[in-house]
Amino acid sequence: MSKAAKVSAVALLVALASAVAPVTEAQPPIRIGATLPQTGVYAPPGQNLLRGYQLCVKHMNEKGGVLERKLELVVHDDGSDSATAVRLYEKLITQDKVDLVLGPYGSPITDAVADVTEKHKMPMVAPVAAETSIHRKGRKFTFGMLPDAGVFHEGLIDLAAKKGLKTVALINVDDLGSRTVTQGGIQLAKKRGLQVVLVEAYPVGNTDFSAVLAKVRAANPDVLGVAEGVVESGVAITRQMKALNVNPRMVGMTPGVSQPRFYEVLGRDAEFVYMATHWLPELVEVRAGGLIPIARQYPGAREFVESSKKEFPGAAVSSNGYGACQILVEAVKRAGSLDGVKVREAISKMDHNTVFGRFRVDRDGIQIGQKVLVVQWQDGKRVIVWPEELAPGTPRFPTPPWSHRP
Repeated sequence: MSKAAKVSAVALLVALASAVAPVTEAQPPIRIGATLPQTGVYAPPGQNLLRGYQLCVKHMNEKGGVLERKLELVVHDDGSDSATAVRLYEKLITQDKVDLVLGPYGSPITDAVADVTEKHKMPMVAPVAAETSIHRKGRKFTFGMLPDAGVFHEGLIDLAAKKGLKTVALINVDDLGSRTVTQGGIQLAKKRGLQVVLVEAYPVGNTDFSAVLAKVRAANPDVLGVAEGVVESGVAITRQMKALNVNPRMVGMTPGVSQPRFYEVLGRDAEFVYMATHWLPELVEVRAGGLIPIARQYPGAREFVESSKKEFPGAAVSSNGYGACQILVEAVKRAGSLDGVKVREAISKMDHNTVFGRFRVDRDGIQIGQKVLVVQWQDGKRVIVWPEELAPGTPRFPTPPWSHRP
């Protein structure tokens, strides 16, 4: 080949590369849509979930995205309202043209929007929806990150039975997920030989718990189980228990009140309270017999904690929200496509560890890879006390009467 021909060939290759490069760079981002309560009764935990989504998208983009495209998060405020969320998920899919969706906050809203995502054959990974009835309606495109809400009181009831306690009262906010927690608690108590002496619900957004707590005091249970998803409500219940001198020997609440803010607001009044939870930074640090192999069981967990503190100083960041995003991205990778049916198939077959822990679902999309933990506030720290194989500490029992506390 002559020198002129070689120069022409090189010039042609450079021109072709220049022509192709802008096309690659111009690939539009993969848009992930969701609604989250940025206002309304569920706004505080909704913000935590949003931060989990945001941090995951940021980290995924730093690693190059997926399918050689960056990710973009499109979030609308559903105002903690199911009807609004339904309308907005329809908008996300038909008008905003999102490629993928993540779930909203809570079982009631998730149950409502699941009909929309099902209709459009868009897989939805729901990070905060533990009500199994969501998945028992023949839906094929809805997957949960949380175990069945009916087992949330399992650790509390088990500990109570081992301590020889006999009676339990169960109260809950009147929403879908919390009702399931209480119904599950009734069955768990019966299995362990505890008598259920009170079952009572109170309205969503309630701030005055004096009437329901008066009934608890009259029933005088050994154990009080509270199904409540909002920290502020858990704080109010605890304060009003003190004011009304309600003194069960054990008080357990569900994951919504396991955040540090619960203790920050209550101080020593939070001591002795038990909480069901799915994940804590403490979980990746200790276990009976030594350290958990973080890289295997909770890959990236330490980095998640460190990044959360850096990106959102002083704020809670949802590890299950982050994990749900990880699952969705991993499914797209495995499917090699954004096609909803292919992504759905990838999720349904997945047995995968995330920052949040193990993800594996049954044929209905219900999480079966995880176990709910029980922690207790002890000297301002959340100490894992159940199950025993993961518990570095022991329960402080019984809870002393309010009049005997410092």
